[in-house]
Amino acid sequence: MEINLLSFGQVADIIGKDPMKLADVKNTSELNRYLAKNWPMLRSIKYSIAVNKKIIHEDTLLQHEDTVAILPPFSGG
Repeated sequence: MEINLLSFGQVADIIGKDPMKLADVKNTSELNRYLAKNWPMLRSIKYSIAVNKKIIHEDTLLQHEDTVAILPPFSGG
């Protein structure tokens, strides 16, 4: 299984690779662990995860070819 990983803003600055394909990540909890292990600076940033353009708030199963976006904190006015 493979997913497409996109990152934006300061998250993209840290990861430095966009887009990226990841294999064998079964759910968003595993993805969070992978991100924290490979880019420890992400632990200090509150980011959101979107799966196929839907922001998720709980652990979500990932399917082959899902597009997962790592989104930096939003601010607005």
